[in-house]
Amino acid sequence: MKQNNTSKQSTYFGFRSVMKEEKTHLVTNVFHSVASKYDFMNDLMSLGIHRIWKRLAIKYSNVQPGQRVLDLAGGTGDLTEQFYYLVGKTGLVVLADLNSSMLKIGRDKLRNKGLISKIYYVQTNAEALPFPDNFFDCIAIAFGLRNITEIDTALRSMLRTLKKGGRLLVLEFSHPKCTKLHRLYNLYNLHILPCIGKIVAQDYHSYRYLAESIQMHPNQETLKQMMIDIGFQDTTYKNLTGGIVALHCGFKF
Repeated sequence: MKQNNTSKQSTYFGFRSVMKEEKTHLVTNVFHSVASKYDFMNDLMSLGIHRIWKRLAIKYSNVQPGQRVLDLAGGTGDLTEQFYYLVGKTGLVVLADLNSSMLKIGRDKLRNKGLISKIYYVQTNAEALPFPDNFFDCIAIAFGLRNITEIDTALRSMLRTLKKGGRLLVLEFSHPKCTKLHRLYNLYNLHILPCIGKIVAQDYHSYRYLAESIQMHPNQETLKQMMIDIGFQDTTYKNLTGGIVALHCGFKF
């Protein structure tokens, strides 16, 4: 990962150094732009493997009937749909996202499948979650953490809203350990992925940002230590597909 030498008032939007307030606005615009083709592009760019990664996250969530689950930065609701069936009649799932376009697509998709009760939709910034302390049994964030401006602030907000004994799952693109795989992965991300975005979605720049954001995201050990420093316990991670993706898990005790 590239060294972050920005000031306290600035951060990275992809490879660009920007003011923190500007990044939130820029990321919002990216997801307004990609929302309508988000699911299709995920399938295309990952060859459908993202669905396997998400199923593994659901498996590790250990969500039980009657529990409360937050699908944070949940976008089009892939995890929410699976959590819906796990929590049963007495549980609830909150699908939260900062972006109204993504949230609308997720809501419409789930309602078209007949999933109406027990799912609540909240437009919110992960850095200031509008939920009570000790409220959720599980919080999951899939491919959303790297888009957050202040990750440590968001992690504190997640820790606050988790119940004691609750767990946080972070599914995110990461950094392959194999040098050859890392090089191929970077080549695909930085050169091929944006071109696919340009051809299929007529949007080169949004997909270039998404590729760059992967490069700038903390590596596996760094994110693990961030979670520990915030207060998560028994924090572990599992590399998926050679470390292209990592699944971090931490508990609140």
